[in-house]
Amino acid sequence: MTAAARPPQAPSALRKPRSPQVRRTAPGDEVAPRAPKASRLAKEQGILTEAENHFAQFGFEGASLENIAAAAGISRHNLLYYFPSKEALYQRVLDDVLTQWLAGMEDLSHSDDPQQALRRYIRAKLHYSRTRPQGAKVFTKEVIAGAPRYGTAITERVAPLLKTEVRTFERWAREGRIAKVNFTHLMFIIWSVTQAYAEQEAQFALLLGKPALTERDYEKAEELIVRMVLSALSPDAVV
Repeated sequence: MTAAARPPQAPSALRKPRSPQVRRTAPGDEVAPRAPKASRLAKEQGILTEAENHFAQFGFEGASLENIAAAAGISRHNLLYYFPSKEALYQRVLDDVLTQWLAGMEDLSHSDDPQQALRRYIRAKLHYSRTRPQGAKVFTKEVIAGAPRYGTAITERVAPLLKTEVRTFERWAREGRIAKVNFTHLMFIIWSVTQAYAEQEAQFALLLGKPALTERDYEKAEELIVRMVLSALSPDAVV
């Protein structure tokens, strides 16, 4: 067909606009959120590390966003791009601390060997105190203050797992594997004695005449704590 024979085109204003290309999904399908970039994750982790150090030393009220940002090598304005407030940053630090702690509680509940499960749990708690003492100190400061900013999270996240642990201990007691004691207070005692090696590490080191506790000191503590707990739970123990 020659140019003269082509049918006339409608004016551009009257042409039907071309529909944009849209990726269609089945009803109910959701588009997965884009994963954060590695650079953003690294920046967030740097901020969280410094925030954990400052909250451990000064508490929530004493720590400042300006000092945390300076320690992380960024401006206060840049820090607020990642965490919109000091409250949000504090909550995130405590969330990370609690998540790591609760992972050990879940492992304890899934075991069928009381002695091995308790050994692993106590070892993990002491390892946490040795490798992340600042996190334990932040958590302790919040609890000593009455958990004004994190009480709800503790209740909602810790209480269900604690109940699961207690049921596990009760099952072991019914099976004759361990003695029946107050298992809730047993967990409180384990938490307290293992966290003390983070909270009072400086005092313990001074009394041992050392600049800091060594890995061997933590091993000795583990051996004794495990021995005490297992002795108390021995089916032949006199209560």
